[in-house]
Amino acid sequence: MVVFDTSILLLLFHPDAKPPNDPATGMAVEKAAERIKHLVDVLSNAKEKIVIPTPVLSELLVHAGEATNHYLEVLNSQAVFRIASFDQKAAIEAAIAMGEAIGRGGIRVDATDPNATRGKVKFDRQIVAIAKAEGATAVYSDDGDVVKYAQQAGLKAYRTIDLDLPPEDPQSSLDL
Repeated sequence: MVVFDTSILLLLFHPDAKPPNDPATGMAVEKAAERIKHLVDVLSNAKEKIVIPTPVLSELLVHAGEATNHYLEVLNSQAVFRIASFDQKAAIEAAIAMGEAIGRGGIRVDATDPNATRGKVKFDRQIVAIAKAEGATAVYSDDGDVVKYAQQAGLKAYRTIDLDLPPEDPQSSLDL
């Protein structure tokens, strides 16, 4: 079981959206949407579940407009996806993580941007808390804070740049 953050989910629904930048080079990730689509295919074929935390769903739907029903239909009708709520177990996980951060120096101590709002920090920690509460093994995100919090929680964290490119079509045409 894995968790997708909004940055990953958005490219799945909008392949033409601006791709994330590779943190190492600062350049746009090549074939970002194709990498994500390939990951979904691999996970689906392996009968893995992709958990969509409700905070991620909310963020996805903010600007969805008329596409809202389509997004919900896709997420609710395909067996690979499962929407997970911020429930009691997740609330406990988030509280533990927040308490540990406060003990190390404050709510923003682990944020990649020291000016991150309290709301963003809490939101990102909720996503990771849901991942832990659901028993996920990995989180996929291009948000540096979500990646960092997932790693601190003992989860694997992957960015789009870490994903495999889809295999090349063996029937490619020859340039003559």
